[in-house]
Amino acid sequence: MILLQLIYSGIALGMIYAVIAFGYQLTFSTSGTLNFGQGEALMLGALVGLTLVGLGVNYWVMIPIVCIFGFAQGALVERVGVRPAIKTRSEFGWIMATIALGIIFKNVAENIWGRDDLRFPSPLPEAPIQVLGANVLPMELLVVFGALAMMLLVEIFNRKSIYGKAFVATSNDRDAAGLMGINTGMVITFSYALSSLTAAFAGVLVAPLTLTGATMGAVLGLKAFAVAIIGGLSSGMGVVVGGLILGIAETTTGFYLSTGYKDVPGLVLLLLVLTFKPAGLFGKTAIKKV
Repeated sequence: MILLQLIYSGIALGMIYAVIAFGYQLTFSTSGTLNFGQGEALMLGALVGLTLVGLGVNYWVMIPIVCIFGFAQGALVERVGVRPAIKTRSEFGWIMATIALGIIFKNVAENIWGRDDLRFPSPLPEAPIQVLGANVLPMELLVVFGALAMMLLVEIFNRKSIYGKAFVATSNDRDAAGLMGINTGMVITFSYALSSLTAAFAGVLVAPLTLTGATMGAVLGLKAFAVAIIGGLSSGMGVVVGGLILGIAETTTGFYLSTGYKDVPGLVLLLLVLTFKPAGLFGKTAIKKV
């Protein structure tokens, strides 16, 4: 039963990693770039959500407000940090720009909310419930279903709406999409906005389970990047599977060995994937003609 309980906790943690990694996938598919400030987008979403809840805003009303904030923050990152690098064809400019913006956001958060970790009140009862004989927190169930719902909504948007089809066309071939009249620059901006929206949403999901603070996004963003590499940056299913693997590995290792070693299995798996399957477990190897 202890193992089952650890698996439940690992699934909840893994789904948080997956929804952040999903944001990495969104930007990579349209522009070939990554927002290395994804963790800070999560952090800002959690802190803005905490402020709104403190002002008396209902948790469920707060979520769409935070999503709008995350959307705007992601669009700002693309406009300020990524677009200039793409225009000048700078190979590494967008990397440094997104990292720099992430540091700026972290410093701004420290000056506004302070450096101490804060408690985010849970919108659900904190008493665990029994599922197949093991205890599960209601908030952990919300994390799992909320993360799955967010990724499903994005997939439905991509498949069913005209704007989503423009997104898919740009991800398949940006040059061809541009020749067909699609504003690929706007699509890339939208992908960054959507990726930060998913991260901000993940922030308000995970915040009631952890302490909320300016430093909370650094580790989560880095581990989500590892999940994206393990699962494959071109596979939505891959980020879910990669997140579950990493989440369960961390919780079980932390209990059976030591919390000091809980990060080791994920890093070992990352090294193995990079060695034997660089495109990820579910990723497709791209062949470029030169």
